[in-house]
Amino acid sequence: MRASMLPVLAVLMPFAAMAVPATDPALQQAVQNPMRTPKFVARDAARHPAEELAFFGLKPTDTVVEIWPGGGYWTEILAPYLMGQGTYYVAIPGGSDADSVREAAAYRAHIADKPAFRHLQITELGGSHYDIAPAGSADLVLTFRNIHNWMDEGDADQVFASFYKALKPGGILGVEEHRGRTDKPQDPKADDGYVRQDYAIALARKAGFELVGSSEIDANPKDTKDYPKGVWTLPPTFALGDKDRAKYAAIGEADNFVLKFRKPAS
Repeated sequence: MRASMLPVLAVLMPFAAMAVPATDPALQQAVQNPMRTPKFVARDAARHPAEELAFFGLKPTDTVVEIWPGGGYWTEILAPYLMGQGTYYVAIPGGSDADSVREAAAYRAHIADKPAFRHLQITELGGSHYDIAPAGSADLVLTFRNIHNWMDEGDADQVFASFYKALKPGGILGVEEHRGRTDKPQDPKADDGYVRQDYAIALARKAGFELVGSSEIDANPKDTKDYPKGVWTLPPTFALGDKDRAKYAAIGEADNFVLKFRKPAS
């Protein structure tokens, strides 16, 4: 796979992390929905879903695009929250490789025949597919722990350009990713699953976005980022199986940055 050619840029400037706003009752209700998958609910203490979505400025009337939803952790919250007032696109992997096909099929199976998901509009991202929503239609594009995948695929620039195209002027891009170490250069393919925060900011800025906020809500200072199987050594994956499982469970999920970008209004 081709590697991203974006140089590692030291673009972080003095930038105070923004306080997380209070969440609205409807969002809290969506998070507390008893229909959510129990294994997802168990991760809420590490992922802070209501607080993070509030930080991104989510509103029930928004047009939202969720990118590469994985197993559906965020979908189970966003779908009921946006039902009735908002518009919800979900861009699943569009590649023809086995992993993309399998992940897309698993996601479709997860949402099949569930009333809360009937209003979803599925699009594709990857391969030759980069139209994630009608141009200029989205209030909010959200991606959680996916940048390393696009770096590996070599199409991170195209992906961020698709975000920019889909958003309205003034629209928001919300990003969460495993935070890489700053004491060594960024691996262009992010083989260990970690991405330097300044590298992610540079990708977004190259696409035309401006950084408007950051949050430490998903920070984990216990994460040393030097594991045999990269970030997947940690929970919830536990790539080493039972080997040193208690050690990695005590560390918890990875240290993650949370960034808020805006497409300029003009």
